[in-house]
Amino acid sequence: MGISDPGFDAKNIRETVLESAELFVRVAKDIELQEKTREICEMIISALRAGNKIMICGNGGSAADAQHFAGEMVGTFLIKNRPGLAAIALNTDTSVLTSVGNDSSYDNIFSQQVGAIGRTGDVLIGISTSGNSKNVVKAFETGRKKRLKLVALLGCGGVLPEMADIALKVPSSSTPRIQEIHALLIHIICGYVEAEMFKDA
Repeated sequence: MGISDPGFDAKNIRETVLESAELFVRVAKDIELQEKTREICEMIISALRAGNKIMICGNGGSAADAQHFAGEMVGTFLIKNRPGLAAIALNTDTSVLTSVGNDSSYDNIFSQQVGAIGRTGDVLIGISTSGNSKNVVKAFETGRKKRLKLVALLGCGGVLPEMADIALKVPSSSTPRIQEIHALLIHIICGYVEAEMFKDA
């Protein structure tokens, strides 16, 4: 449907914006989600201060969110000209992804990397709107064996909440709305972590 089609008009835009805004308000009032977000920030800070790293993974739009997350950590977010923070998005190395996918299985593209570079005390963040992404599930299974801290950014369902040490569940079943909240949460986490890591700089 193109923008000139009769079915796409100001009403559709307005309803979509209102639907998104209503979810943002729900999240703003969700005390449990806010507390879990703070716990994730503290977990990441403790890991970084101990010399560990943050690994992030996801598929599709969640892969873009993983890259975004890593970019804000390694580069800068609000504090300019600061040292980078140790983070890597596991969905960015095309040679690794295609070799593991071709030689083994797409389900193993993240778990293979977690097994190779994950170290006890690292934090693994899996992003999945369904909560059932097989390659993220397998990454968590490997991460648990290697004694990583496991964080999940999710929608409201799936198996990953039960596997994670901390799960942030967005109260929606709409993939676009979930991803919009994930972007907000990523910004909140990056801002909090950055401020704490460099507050004495």
